[in-house]
Amino acid sequence: MEHVVRVIHAASAARMLLKHLTQVYMVRSTTIEGLVKKQLRAQLKALLNSLSEEAIREKSGRAAQRLFAEPEFDHCEVIMIYLSLTREADTTPIVLQCWRRRKRVLAPQVGWESNQMVPVEINNLDTDVASTEYGIREPVRGTPFPIELIDLVIVPGLGFDPNGNRLGRGRGFYDRFLGRPKFKGVICGFALEEQLVESIPASDHDVKMHMLVTDEAVRRFTR
Repeated sequence: MEHVVRVIHAASAARMLLKHLTQVYMVRSTTIEGLVKKQLRAQLKALLNSLSEEAIREKSGRAAQRLFAEPEFDHCEVIMIYLSLTREADTTPIVLQCWRRRKRVLAPQVGWESNQMVPVEINNLDTDVASTEYGIREPVRGTPFPIELIDLVIVPGLGFDPNGNRLGRGRGFYDRFLGRPKFKGVICGFALEEQLVESIPASDHDVKMHMLVTDEAVRRFTR
């Protein structure tokens, strides 16, 4: 009997040790992942800042032309797209082309307190859009559009890797939005070729791209 008790205590102690080591490993892995992402963000921001606005517009235009030739864009009827800032791949040509082809265009409206994004339809880049106090451009009016009716989402990112992983700015808005069960559309990263890096650390909650379009190539990924 005493031998059995010792065995049970030993097994219990082993489980507790394994649990502790697992927790330590997870904390260390999360910390290392966070540091790598922080370094990558700093490097990619510096890279984008080193490019002229003219170069970004020119590369963005080439990337947009590649997107227009793809079936995912040709077949979509409702597209959600980020409204680019100065140091981002410029999505203006995509928005204008969508309207020419009579596609419905949505843009994300950010709820900073709720940490959620809401898709809102826009019809004019001047009257329907404004810069917020947080320095982003978003719809100024409109009602939320059903997420299940969105065919294609054009996603921003500081960086992407050859496996479809994306490096955002760290707030997780797109991961939460694209991870919702009702969303069934295509997820497309849009970037300059310089934003492609060798590897980006990914967690379970990070949503991978279906495809990535840059000024030099169109890449598709398995998820």
